[in-house]
Amino acid sequence: MPATRRDFLRATTTASAALAAHSFTHGTAEAAQPAKRAPGGSPKKAILISMLPRDLSYEQRFALAKELGFEAVEMRTMTDEREAEQVAAASQKVGLRIHSVMNSGHWQNPVSSPDPAVVDACVKGMEASIRNARLWGADTVLLVPAVVDAETSYQDAWTRSVKVIRERILPYAEQHKVIVGIEVVWNKFLLSPLEMVQYVDDFRSEWVSAYFDVGNVVLYGYPQDWIRTLGPRFNKVHLKDFRLDRQNGTFAFVHLGEGDIDWPAVRAAMHEVGYDGYVTPEIRGGDRAYLADVAARIDRILAGQTPLA
Repeated sequence: MPATRRDFLRATTTASAALAAHSFTHGTAEAAQPAKRAPGGSPKKAILISMLPRDLSYEQRFALAKELGFEAVEMRTMTDEREAEQVAAASQKVGLRIHSVMNSGHWQNPVSSPDPAVVDACVKGMEASIRNARLWGADTVLLVPAVVDAETSYQDAWTRSVKVIRERILPYAEQHKVIVGIEVVWNKFLLSPLEMVQYVDDFRSEWVSAYFDVGNVVLYGYPQDWIRTLGPRFNKVHLKDFRLDRQNGTFAFVHLGEGDIDWPAVRAAMHEVGYDGYVTPEIRGGDRAYLADVAARIDRILAGQTPLA
């Protein structure tokens, strides 16, 4: 996360611009708006561990990723300490950084649940993820903050998740110097970039950021708009693509560049906000040839081109 934002958050107490989602915070003081990044930035290419061939050792998987031009890997929560140590050793030996950890279990055990046992399970999962991150040298753990469903209202999802993150997860993250990356998924929560801005800002902490997924917002928005609105508030990016059939009301996952996302517009927005963190595809895995194609498509995205040659 940029030092300018960290310094600003520590020093300022001014209110942010009024946001449409203010009512969800029950009168909580509006958070200060972070200082903007300078335009430019050089995003870096990473890969999700689940995309690499599982029949290879961690060392072999990391070596393959590095050979294909990936600069880092995103891991998932690992509770087996011995296996986690093996991952750390492989990362160091190959020289491939682990940049983030995708927390597991927050769908089955959301922090917005009214059941204390469910919340406890999620908190324990986040603590394990944060310990993983600390061991592996990752700076961020991804968290889906809440799930709105028939039993959990939007208001309750907001109030409960903020309380649990602030009181139980954030102190642990601060202790281990790991950022909690809030991601928007299809959880019927944080449905606009304005709400995401307020949600992140209200924590008033350098240890909470947005983890932005380009594909997850296309059903109700435009990723380039989200990027410009979030500005310096996101420190990680997931890449995926969708093809929408508005006539029939259907959609499908497709390979990068084969859907409806305007990738040159997305890259231009990243440039405008000065994003220089990692971009990690969250798509299916495959063999060496497939992964080489994924790498080439991301290279074209980062060059401001369409992913297809």
